[in-house]
Amino acid sequence: MYAVIVTGGKQYKVAEGEFLKIEKLDVATGESIAFEQVLLVGNGDDIKIGAPVVEGAKVTAEVIAQGRHDKIRIIKFRRRKHHMKRQGHRQWFTEIKITGIQA
Repeated sequence: MYAVIVTGGKQYKVAEGEFLKIEKLDVATGESIAFEQVLLVGNGDDIKIGAPVVEGAKVTAEVIAQGRHDKIRIIKFRRRKHHMKRQGHRQWFTEIKITGIQA
């Protein structure tokens, strides 16, 4: 069984037992969370598509860790203008494990 959920402005296809890094949520490590915005639930040939969400569907997950991704480097450079700007960024994430999908 799989589902498509919305969190942090992005859509994710998830299955039970899967680990996922999503945008940071203010939830403590070890706690359980539920995603109510489920766009699609599929089980083999049986597929339920919401308009916009599937009524009564819920995906539960457990928070494994909070952390930050690797640093990305941003360089803006204009040739012949004596201009170069360097910047770095590390995005926060929440790592979750999908524990259940209810259609």
